[in-house]
Amino acid sequence: TQRIRAQVGWSVFEGEGGDARIRAQGKTYTAQEISAHVLVHMVRLAEGATGETVDSAVITVPAYFNDQQRQATRDAAEIANIECLRIINEPTAAAMAYGYGQSRSQRIVVYDLGGGTFDVSVLHMGDDLIEVVSTGGDTFLGGDDFDAVIADHIRRSFESDGMGTIPTSHQANVRLNHAAEKLKRELTEQDQATTKIPGLARDSSDSPVDVEAGLNRTLARQLCMPLIQRSFVVCDDALAQAGLSPAQVDGIVLVGGMTRFPIIKEAVAQYFGEEPIDSINPDEVVAVGAAIQASQLTRVSEEPAPVLLDVTPQTLGVRTLGDFIEPIIPRNSAIPTMASKVFHTVKDNQEEVRIRVYQGDAREARSNYLLGEFVLDGLPVGPRGHAKVRVSFGIDADGMVNVTATASETGSTKQMRVESSSNLTRGEVQALKFSTSDDTDSSEAEEPAAVPDDFLSKGEGFVLEDDDLLLDDDDDDLMLEDEEGDDDLMLDDDELIE
Repeated sequence: TQRIRAQVGWSVFEGEGGDARIRAQGKTYTAQEISAHVLVHMVRLAEGATGETVDSAVITVPAYFNDQQRQATRDAAEIANIECLRIINEPTAAAMAYGYGQSRSQRIVVYDLGGGTFDVSVLHMGDDLIEVVSTGGDTFLGGDDFDAVIADHIRRSFESDGMGTIPTSHQANVRLNHAAEKLKRELTEQDQATTKIPGLARDSSDSPVDVEAGLNRTLARQLCMPLIQRSFVVCDDALAQAGLSPAQVDGIVLVGGMTRFPIIKEAVAQYFGEEPIDSINPDEVVAVGAAIQASQLTRVSEEPAPVLLDVTPQTLGVRTLGDFIEPIIPRNSAIPTMASKVFHTVKDNQEEVRIRVYQGDAREARSNYLLGEFVLDGLPVGPRGHAKVRVSFGIDADGMVNVTATASETGSTKQMRVESSSNLTRGEVQALKFSTSDDTDSSEAEEPAAVPDDFLSKGEGFVLEDDDLLLDDDDDDLMLEDEEGDDDLMLDDDELIE
């Protein structure tokens, strides 16, 4: 969020629920509202192109989006009065566009580098099957980062010539980043590019000075290579999760406007040892796949829909002793799936435990997303380690998570169904819904598309089987040890069940 604040021309601040909010033209918006305006704009474009009314859509999201971000996307559709037929991952949509109507059995990689995020997915494609084998991502790697690197080069080059200094004000940074983006775009079509920013700098007498900058592809490659290497670190991990090497991949599909940059294409080809597929416009391939899915869901197309088999994008686990996460279902596990592990108490005469469910791949609990928590009571009284609790996770085909905790000796059981929730309540979403006049007011929707993906990252939600399970104090906590000496559980290594 701090990075975005320095790059954009509107204000970003913390909302009442701890989420990022946007202030522009004297108005305050949630991220969902901005996304809703983008959706309304897209609906207008579709209606203008087809001459038909559009009231539903298949919406694509980065593969690495967590449950809260996906629910925030659904909220945006509801605010925009658009029925969300389905949310599918962008790499899956790209694979559908690539393989639709063709008898292919291949292992492909979708390399998706957009404006704000990077995703890579390894997929297996059969005649009527699209199976996601593994996925990975970096939610802070995208075109904006390449712009920032080029902008920094412009600043350093100009100031080293002694012609003046470029202010570090918000407005100056925005103008500098826009100039950097212009150079990057021009280098997509030609080997060299130049730009001029009138009055951006100040000389020793504080008079305005124009900034002129030039860049060629060779220098741009040197500047951008550290960012490109960051994407390959993610690729290394995704391929390792899939049990493949780059040479074992049958095809590489490029997605996202940044993959138009020749430097990116060349680096990807070198990494995989073959030229990536660019027969489909990387700016359109995800939309094409989403349209194919929408036509099948609405029965516009008579072609049978392929079977989509997905994986969990992030690890699911419970909080452990010392604020660590014990994974139950690792990321890239095929769904539907089930898994369980056995834990034991860490205090004498511990009668109940609190189970906190997290999503994320960080080792420390505080760096992951809390999906929900509940208390299991009825444990047999005894010395530490006497009572054992089995914690089981299940994910169904729709991605819904169910968690069950069972005391081994007494059979006492509690369950929790994790319900997706964003930072907005149902009532707040309903209150934000656009009226007919809102939908047709172009001034409300002007230039809303620059909202970064990481804004849709806050919020917690869960539904407990019994309303009286949550405790107000932390005296009896699952796998937590703090200053107050809470009651905990530890992983029972002797009874670990994968």
